[in-house]
Amino acid sequence: MNNNKIKDIVIVGGGTSGWMTAAMLSKLYPSQLDITLVESDTIGTIGVGEATIPPLQIFNNVLGINEQDFIHQTQATIKLGIQFENWGKLGDKYMHAFGEFGKDIGYTAFHHYWLADNPDPKSLWDYSFNYQAAIQGKFSPTPRIHNNQLAGLTHAYHFDAGLYAKLLREYSIEKGVNRIEGKVSQVNQDEHEFITSLTLENGNTVAGDLFIDCSGLHGVLLDKVYKVGFDSYQHWLPCDSAWAVPCEKVEPIIPYTRSIAHKNGWQWRIPLQHRTGNGLVFASSKMSDADAKQLLLDNLDAPAIGEPRLIRFTPGRRQQQWVKNCVAIGLSSGFLEPLESTSIHLVQTAIIRLTKLMPHAQINPSLIDEYNRQAKLEFEQIRDFIILHYHLNHRADSCETDNSDDIWQACREMDIPESLQQKIALFKDTGNLFRQQENLFTNEAWLQVMVGQGIIPEDYNPLANVITNAQRLEFLANLKAIYAQNLSQITSHQQFLSTCG
Repeated sequence: MNNNKIKDIVIVGGGTSGWMTAAMLSKLYPSQLDITLVESDTIGTIGVGEATIPPLQIFNNVLGINEQDFIHQTQATIKLGIQFENWGKLGDKYMHAFGEFGKDIGYTAFHHYWLADNPDPKSLWDYSFNYQAAIQGKFSPTPRIHNNQLAGLTHAYHFDAGLYAKLLREYSIEKGVNRIEGKVSQVNQDEHEFITSLTLENGNTVAGDLFIDCSGLHGVLLDKVYKVGFDSYQHWLPCDSAWAVPCEKVEPIIPYTRSIAHKNGWQWRIPLQHRTGNGLVFASSKMSDADAKQLLLDNLDAPAIGEPRLIRFTPGRRQQQWVKNCVAIGLSSGFLEPLESTSIHLVQTAIIRLTKLMPHAQINPSLIDEYNRQAKLEFEQIRDFIILHYHLNHRADSCETDNSDDIWQACREMDIPESLQQKIALFKDTGNLFRQQENLFTNEAWLQVMVGQGIIPEDYNPLANVITNAQRLEFLANLKAIYAQNLSQITSHQQFLSTCG
């Protein structure tokens, strides 16, 4: 290693995670770091991370990527939320819509005013501007409405992950990143087990000070070299396989993702401008590969494009994501099924975490410990939110077929992490939600899943009674009227996309 300063960064693997890493490091450290990315065109990528959450806007903004250019070059569409179908009972559906609900008054969260009138659970989404726009197929950039007193639309994207990687690859090379085509055949280490260089199959050597493993499920460095242990979440999250296949596009293009629960798994539908991304996540112990593949093909909205690809995974995380001078980013660090579109976000947060803890003169154990502490907390918080969907299902009394051997009853009855149990119990008893430190998901996100899958709190905060019942009703009615008025002025999602061509 260079004993003077950390300068030479080597990224192993391209794809979305590798080129996101290269792009951001080359942007933030234009002169301090020399960045090399090693990838092989003969090694495929997973490429199913086609739905995102709103923070990706920040990532692109930091890079200086214009939104309309991004949408055009990646065949992107707008995503206002995720609609969950059949996760409660067959025929049920609700949306995890991005953005705020209604308007808080002082220290009192809006949903307590809604709860005070013993509402129909479905009426919660009357107060989501994002939801109302999504189901009406509308979108235009509206960060604030009603004289800036209310939040406007909060959006993310559906996009072609391969095209995004290509965009970032061109961006990174223009910024000075050195791309080397090749496969790693040997990893060379010093007496302290720090990586000193990589030997490629063609005999060339790539030396570096810090190595970033973006090799996906192959785990070329963190797994194969350091053999870091793996914390499996499979006792909570039973699915371990997925079929993925695109199909022809369907119009109109809806501005939200669909997640459809089936026996022993769930299906995603992600609408892009040029096609629809589809997949079926399933438990291989309960459903054969052939049956899962057929279930997916039988539930496409349009003819398939090509043959489905089978992906195997174990839900969980590496016990350390930074070891010695090696940091794992992306699937090499762990895997959480894409139920809440967090795969690319985990790449993004890992990159930002690394920039905040980037070693300067040397790699200190305190940096490594803090990085690993934050990464562990993030994975566990997202894990809990995904478990929530499975645990709150009510499918056992109304599955498509005999339910004696499916995952849903087991998930409903399983022991769940204490952190999640406490959150559910507090909301069920009091209606209270508190966002834990650094938790990705907002209180509004937790609110929608718990209400959407059957929890109506037994009580609410008495601060909601500070105003009279008549004032509450007027407050709620005014909100709905404001949303309706503003939605009438918003263009369709299709029209918005046409301006990005």
